[in-house]
Amino acid sequence: MPYRRLPNTDQARIRALRAALKMEERVGFNNHILSFKIVLDAKNFLSQYEVQQAIYHQSLENQVNANKKYQRMISNARMYISHFIQVFNMAVVRGEIKQEHTKLYGLETYHNTVPDLSTEQAVLEWGKKIIEGEALRVGQGGLPIYNPTIAKVQVHYDVFREYKASQKMYQQTTSRKWEEMIALRKQGDELIVQLWNEIEEHFKNLKPYARLMKCVEYGIIYYYRKGEKELTPESDQE
Repeated sequence: MPYRRLPNTDQARIRALRAALKMEERVGFNNHILSFKIVLDAKNFLSQYEVQQAIYHQSLENQVNANKKYQRMISNARMYISHFIQVFNMAVVRGEIKQEHTKLYGLETYHNTVPDLSTEQAVLEWGKKIIEGEALRVGQGGLPIYNPTIAKVQVHYDVFREYKASQKMYQQTTSRKWEEMIALRKQGDELIVQLWNEIEEHFKNLKPYARLMKCVEYGIIYYYRKGEKELTPESDQE
């Protein structure tokens, strides 16, 4: 007799539960093989499981869509910060801004390079530094940089920070829904084991092939071991 294996995906679990419930409906009231309690438990769980699965997938889709927007926002912030620093460095090279003023922005004196902005943390840190540095320099009487202005940089920087915060919320929501799905999967597996035990117990007196076919009709999933001979109608004649 082949061995049974529990479903390992959400859809497979749903199919297994539906198959058992559908067979119970088909056989009629007087021929039920499953207990009333387990049928009721299976129906209630299946409804809850399908709803929770839909909620999780919607949460995941929301996170993915939000992440696409977030990537655009961080790209814009990175571009404006980089552009501002380049313009600032050129003004220093031309002598329009004093070399020592680079320290106000956290930039290295005499290097005239753009810092690495490849990470989110770097964009956050350098955005803050140049916004504060520009305010200090202008506050000391320096002329503001244009194209881009620090106001334009700050708009994109603030939008990026807002999207970063909302993206974290989407991630936390999805993670929470995933944990809820994990808990439900464990509950579903325990329920399927009970269902399958009742089904196999009911058909235990049938011959191997007939028993296999009846159990499969009720959604039990079987696998043959390596080298195991498959059951056929002729097997029951032996």
